[in-house]
Amino acid sequence: MVVREPKVWRAARPRVVRVARAVKPGIARVTHAVKPGVARVAQVVKPGVVRVTSAITARSSQLTRNTKKLTTLQLTAGAATLGLVLSAGAVAAAGPWDSTGQRTAERDWAASRGGEGGADHGRNSGTSSGTAAGAPKPAPSAPSVLAGLGGAAGAGSAPESGALAAVLDPFLNSSVLGPRRAAAVVDVETGEQLYGQNADDALTPASTTKIATAAAALSAAGADHRIETRTVLEPGSAEVVLVGGGDPTLTAHKDTGGYASLRTLADETAAALAERHLKEITLTYDASLYEGPVMHSIGENDNLAPVTALMVDEARLNDSSSGTAKRSEDPAADATAKFADLLEERGVTTRTEGSAEATKNAEDLAAVSSAPLSTLVERMLTNSDNDIAEALARQVALATGEQTSFDGGAAAIKKELKKLELPLEGVEFADGSGLSRGNELTPALLTTLLAESAAPSHPELRPVLTGLPIAGFTGTLSSRYTPEAAGTGVVRAKTGTLTGVNTLAGTVVDADGRLLSFAFLAMDTTDKAAAQSALDTAASALATCGCR
Repeated sequence: MVVREPKVWRAARPRVVRVARAVKPGIARVTHAVKPGVARVAQVVKPGVVRVTSAITARSSQLTRNTKKLTTLQLTAGAATLGLVLSAGAVAAAGPWDSTGQRTAERDWAASRGGEGGADHGRNSGTSSGTAAGAPKPAPSAPSVLAGLGGAAGAGSAPESGALAAVLDPFLNSSVLGPRRAAAVVDVETGEQLYGQNADDALTPASTTKIATAAAALSAAGADHRIETRTVLEPGSAEVVLVGGGDPTLTAHKDTGGYASLRTLADETAAALAERHLKEITLTYDASLYEGPVMHSIGENDNLAPVTALMVDEARLNDSSSGTAKRSEDPAADATAKFADLLEERGVTTRTEGSAEATKNAEDLAAVSSAPLSTLVERMLTNSDNDIAEALARQVALATGEQTSFDGGAAAIKKELKKLELPLEGVEFADGSGLSRGNELTPALLTTLLAESAAPSHPELRPVLTGLPIAGFTGTLSSRYTPEAAGTGVVRAKTGTLTGVNTLAGTVVDADGRLLSFAFLAMDTTDKAAAQSALDTAASALATCGCR
């Protein structure tokens, strides 16, 4: 089934125009070089395009007829002249969505389409308790587009293993990748491994661990699942308890971006108290949903806040929403203090008294819900967000009956992936984010997982693909590819970086229109920049490969 693209990202138009002007010279040069390949891919996937709405077809045809003229439309279509053809096959590899409004090269075009809701794909797709008007509906819109992948992805022949090895080996055997490396490439249509170099060896995956965390969370809790933060009133008292449900994206900002709002919770709580004629309260908080230590084994780190069931804006001490930042030492207490201030602004005299577990007989006052899990997954993957990753690991633990701790979340992820019948021999999990060196994953697992995420039988896993950063455009790949690079706009991959560890895993459409998943892992590297460049170049080689 193929449906219209969702309406999204109107606010991004000025930035898109600036990006278009900045990269126009580079794309013009690449256009001339890759135009024949684009034409071949467009021809291969034409049947899939016909099934897409007439509006999309018209725009796609316009791009094909006029590849030399750079317009905002061409750029926002995902750099079609770079190989990201507007077809069911290309959308499967590079669906034009993201979780935080970062995909500047695609959203202006998408804003002109009809609104279909979905996983953080639009500001006018619906509302939910505690989120700003226009927050995403709790159903990912990507699956219905990607489900049309079938024929398009398999229209071209799969690369031959020998030819593929000839292309990849020079990059993956480079000394800059250190003495320990492993790699695999899988044909998404058939699930066949086309290339392997120690593909079953388990190495430290760094943040590519988040791919497994995302899949486990979507499988266990569901793409529509939302995390609730609520307030309750203890019986026969004026004690209000702020109860955390594990949503790290709960925000105190006025512009919520579609995430759950602490201000809305204060509005609704104050109104509920007014109905009960309560103007003075004692405020406590309940963060008991999580168990075990709150600090990751790496210790205090700007990449991750103490992991608690109650926090606001990922406990950041600045206005950032991604990347490193100083964090609160006590996220739950600080969130409660902010909530107390908001209640005071609404006329409720509030005295805070620390933590206190809410009783079963407590009366519900108000609640707000997170964006759907599909949205959280996309934001996590695009930005490599460790706070969301650890929160999702605990959501998997809750869904599978494991302890809501670092160890329990890790066990739950492996338990859920086993249900999906994925290759887990030698695989170990130590956390959900990949910050721990105790994680050990294989290229075989990562590539199979990515292929399963594109399968019609697992539409719930589609945000694993739609959340992957786009080379040269979004998230952790925004600055790693130049406009002239062959993989720009085509490679979609999760990065992974620890000291001495460099990894890259994702998807790419090759020159014959075949959708491939890949995973490259390297350990004991000594030059991070050189190692990253080698991995990026190998992924780009897949994009230009007509390896038959």
